[in-house]
Amino acid sequence: MSKGPESPFVSDVPAAQAIAAWREARAAAGCPARIDVVRLPVGSAVGRVTAEPVWAARSSPAFDSAGMDGIAVRTADTVGATETTPVLLADYEVVDTGDPMPAGYDAVVMREHVHRAVDGKAELRAAVPPYQHVRSIGEDISAAELLLPAGHRLRPVDVAACAAAGVVSLAVRRPPVVAIIPTGDEIRAVGSELEPGDILDTNSLMLAAQAREVGCEARVADIVADDPALITAALRAAAAEADLVLLIAGSSAGRDDYTARVVADAGTLAVHGVAVRPGHPVVLGAVDGTPVVGVPGYPVSAALTFDIFAAPALAELEGAAPRERPSTTAHLARKLPSTIGMDDWVRVRLGRVRDRVVATPLPRGAGVLTSLVRADGLLVVPSGVEGHHAGEKVRIELLRGLAEIDRTIVAIGSHDLVLDLAASALRARDPLMTLASSNVGSLGGLVALRDGLCHLAGSHLLDPATGEYTLPYVDRLLGGSTAVVRLVHRDQGLIVAPGNPLDLTGVEDLTRPDLHYVNRQRGAGTRALLDHELARRGIDPADVPGYAREEHTHLAVAAAVAAGRADVGMGILAAARAFGLDFVPVAQEPYDLVVSDIDDPLLAPLWDLLSSPGFRTAVEDLGGYSCAETGRRIR
Repeated sequence: MSKGPESPFVSDVPAAQAIAAWREARAAAGCPARIDVVRLPVGSAVGRVTAEPVWAARSSPAFDSAGMDGIAVRTADTVGATETTPVLLADYEVVDTGDPMPAGYDAVVMREHVHRAVDGKAELRAAVPPYQHVRSIGEDISAAELLLPAGHRLRPVDVAACAAAGVVSLAVRRPPVVAIIPTGDEIRAVGSELEPGDILDTNSLMLAAQAREVGCEARVADIVADDPALITAALRAAAAEADLVLLIAGSSAGRDDYTARVVADAGTLAVHGVAVRPGHPVVLGAVDGTPVVGVPGYPVSAALTFDIFAAPALAELEGAAPRERPSTTAHLARKLPSTIGMDDWVRVRLGRVRDRVVATPLPRGAGVLTSLVRADGLLVVPSGVEGHHAGEKVRIELLRGLAEIDRTIVAIGSHDLVLDLAASALRARDPLMTLASSNVGSLGGLVALRDGLCHLAGSHLLDPATGEYTLPYVDRLLGGSTAVVRLVHRDQGLIVAPGNPLDLTGVEDLTRPDLHYVNRQRGAGTRALLDHELARRGIDPADVPGYAREEHTHLAVAAAVAAGRADVGMGILAAARAFGLDFVPVAQEPYDLVVSDIDDPLLAPLWDLLSSPGFRTAVEDLGGYSCAETGRRIR
């Protein structure tokens, strides 16, 4: 599986094959199969993995004991007791839960079932079977019984059972030590002042937290410059004290990507390039008897590389099964293409719509860390599958509990910052409430609503034939039973650089050859508005330089202008303000929420929020919004 140090990649290796090759390479390089055993007091062992079977040193309970508060009796004395012919007992003993059973007594009557007579006798109105409410010796645990096998990760209930069985200390695997080495001339410590081209070292922060989350000790080294000799020295130093080394960045095939060469020169390079996306350029090897993972620099790739490769290897070192997340099935909210030959790890948002779980794919870029922040689950599209159609049932690995997902409002359609503000306000009111919005354009949202894949769709589609917004499309796609609620009126216009250096005054200027436009995607209401304004002026869209270049949100358009990748794009005033850009007004338009079931109890908190004066004030403070009709049902 290895190749010479100058080779940038090994052929794409399937993930399972890469893991097997790495395991073989670790064994050949003398990497320990298991980490050391330590003995810990039973109360300090939660989270650790048993290194040997745990046997009970004594029975629990260690004697016959009362299982309830009441009186200990002889069952023979209670024969014949009924409601009409009660038995009076003078021979009994008062006991509390856990007390040893008095000699000669074989049952307990609960205190609330005992009726006291005047002379102190106990009146029973029912016969008692032998051993009623008696915990027999060894009922829970018998001496010499196997409590736990080797390779078991200890939970709070496990250590409690061990203590009850007389076990005072446990032989466990010590926490694995994970060394993390950030590399790169452009990498700066978190909290540093950044210059253009600098990148914060967020990957070390994330990987260290992931390592601790699976029970490891994480040690983060200082940032190492892009110098093979320095990287080699840092790698060898880390390998001498760690059970696994994560070497961040430099795993691809760029000019300053040295990880594969360094691992090959210093030890064994097992794999370079795995057929997973994101995370393709991962490096797997061993140096000085220690496993090494070359982690790609993009944050989503880094996080998934830990999950796919590092976490199972660490569990193997402890002799434990890898931790598995729960899973569920869901229906895809939109079509999901995938590349043949790659395991595609797709982040998704989840919600329950019409009694079925719906999964909406999030942006898939390896650098889009927020896609993991917002993700409710992971969908793995296997290498042999070309993708999935909208509505298709798929298996999802859960990152959030189903109870939370059941309280999620799924919004699909046009992007607007007010939905983000509403999501934050709803969560502040109710920590279990989520508004998950996915941006596929107004038309895509209406189609998703029609197909039962969301609770509501955000829309501002202009119908050129009537001059109306949204309602004509609702009539054509959804029918008359659908409700439409006005969210806001908002200002749409041209987002331009600060000071409007090209002196743009309106849509008619977009044909100028000295500018580059950035558009919204097909089906977006903003694109429909632009096309309408161009048609009104008799302008062919092909005459707009950059018309074919697309972004999926107002903020993405503003970001493109702010970065200088485009001179102008159509969007809302709030997006321009967010990036400190200027704005040339074009139109004020309504933005509506289209709902299939307006009486759905899940949506009630949203309707209540829209009526809140505080929320309306917060919306208008964004700039470019009017809440005069917010919350009004227009159909």
